[in-house]
Amino acid sequence: MKYLTIIISVIALGLMIFNFTKVDFSAPFEGDSIIALITIAASLCVILMMLILRTSKRIEQKVKKRN
Repeated sequence: MKYLTIIISVIALGLMIFNFTKVDFSAPFEGDSIIALITIAASLCVILMMLILRTSKRIEQKVKKRN
């Protein structure tokens, strides 16, 4: 599970970097730039969810060790 979350996070980071290059900073809310901004926001959400998942798995392992 650890490796899967890392791989998904790296893919999301790659998509974020790729879409950052597609943003037209002179008109960021028009045409393909808005799609790129939405994809950047979605990639940030995926990275955040993977961090939450990894943290919850660590907590789960610590609780199992106590019992």
